[in-house]
Amino acid sequence: MTLAGTPTVHVRIDHYSAVHLAAATARSLGERCGLPGAMPDQAAVLASELASNIDKHARDGALYIQPLAVGGGVEILAADRGPGMPELERCLTDGYTTVGTLGAGLGAVHRIATDFTIRTQAGVGTYASARLVPPGPADAARQRAGLTCLPADLEEHCGDAGAIVDTGPVRTAVVIDGLGHGSEAAEAAQSALRSFRTAAAAPLPDLLTAMHRALRHSRGAAVGLLRVEGERAQYCGIGNVRAVALSHEGVHHRLTGQPGVVGWRMPSPRTHSFPLSAGATALLHSDGIDARWTQAPSLFVLRLPPELLTASVTHHHRNTRDDATVLAIRPPRRHP
Repeated sequence: MTLAGTPTVHVRIDHYSAVHLAAATARSLGERCGLPGAMPDQAAVLASELASNIDKHARDGALYIQPLAVGGGVEILAADRGPGMPELERCLTDGYTTVGTLGAGLGAVHRIATDFTIRTQAGVGTYASARLVPPGPADAARQRAGLTCLPADLEEHCGDAGAIVDTGPVRTAVVIDGLGHGSEAAEAAQSALRSFRTAAAAPLPDLLTAMHRALRHSRGAAVGLLRVEGERAQYCGIGNVRAVALSHEGVHHRLTGQPGVVGWRMPSPRTHSFPLSAGATALLHSDGIDARWTQAPSLFVLRLPPELLTASVTHHHRNTRDDATVLAIRPPRRHP
């Protein structure tokens, strides 16, 4: 079972009790995602260890717990401000601890997770992604793609949505921002998401037109589409969903959708093409993210893999009074 499209759960790690909340959240999501046997309990262990590490060693930390954006399974993202880990390789040794406890720490995360990615910088902080997928081919867990989608604080419903669909060597992604907040914005976003999944392989203008038809009787939405294949990318958007291309050297492209509303008055969609060099990342985000984050990102941030880049942008640049979505992709991994 896949719950892709389900909003991310944000667990702020500001007290040790949050460790238990993170574990319970991850276990529940693992069960809802259909992870078999003891795997929901393994998801709880991953969340518990990542949250404990933040509680003991860092500040301004949080976990972002969600269904995996590509394929089935669970992803647990961790982000913090803190001292970083000067001895990262040693920290990943199973059973290693810096405080003399019995906790297996990051070594257990490294052992249990289907895929574990971590980056740290002394004096700045640490970002980590632990993915757990059902037994079988682990290709989905190793895809370099990331997605976080959070409702505004105190909101029950999320008016944003996002998804990633692979069709052979082509990866197509969408970020949807339903107008306003609450249940009607969420209904619009989910309707657009269903339309996207049905026609994800279509040319981007045709895909936007199909979403426009699906939203005619809703409050409408802003929509951004990205497609990557090899070293080329395409962007097509209506409304304030922004696209950015980043390499290890800097930000190379900043694009915003055409004025209009999908479902109401939509102009003829235009597609913008741009190069995406090897190792570069294409990113979409809704206006719940402060667009100024692209003005001077550090080299550390620029060099994060997509799943950790989404964690960084979400954690440090999200407006908690608005729904916020960040999606980052590279071309699909080619199978041998």
